[in-house]
Amino acid sequence: MPSVIFPGPEGRLEGRFAPAPRPRAPVAMILHPHSQGGGTMNDRIVQRLYKTFVDRGFATLRFNFRGVGRSQGSFDNGIGELSDAAAALDWVQSIHPESQTTWVAGVSFGALIGMQLLMRRPEIRGFISIAPPANMYDFSFLAPCPASGIFIQGAADTVVQPNSVVKLVEKLRTQKHITIHHEEIPRANHFFENEIEELMGSVDNYLDFRLSPDCPIR
Repeated sequence: MPSVIFPGPEGRLEGRFAPAPRPRAPVAMILHPHSQGGGTMNDRIVQRLYKTFVDRGFATLRFNFRGVGRSQGSFDNGIGELSDAAAALDWVQSIHPESQTTWVAGVSFGALIGMQLLMRRPEIRGFISIAPPANMYDFSFLAPCPASGIFIQGAADTVVQPNSVVKLVEKLRTQKHITIHHEEIPRANHFFENEIEELMGSVDNYLDFRLSPDCPIR
């Protein structure tokens, strides 16, 4: 799990990067929760997502947004963090230019940034959004949402009300040419404190489906 430093819009960004084990392997980028709430790339859900993609042979990066850990700059309420994510993806692609497919996975605030990045980068073909803050931010920028993916939400989440995610999913499901999956984990709060195994089971089942050679979603 090599530590890496790469250039971002406000100076250096700190990350952990697992290079691809084979040419043309897909890329995955994992985005952490809100830094003002203590979110970092070492968040336990972020680390589990990272390991899942590494184990599946992806070139995988998790990194600290500006102002977190050894990343330079200061919190920018999502605007600068989106620029950080774009710079991070540029960096991975400079190392791994032959990759054809990119996935993005985000937790809470990181899910918001991931979905915004999805709108900018057509090479992103799949997403995993965990506890996306649909009641705090306007997700209407997903018009249309350009890729298929999954939203996973805790049924007992008191930070992001589950019904706000349901409404977002229903809206996205009216769009053509994409398929939106949605799962609620019973009893799970915003941090999946006692349900992380169920959360990762949902992630793995979805990746098994999407990465299968006969998956109907491309």
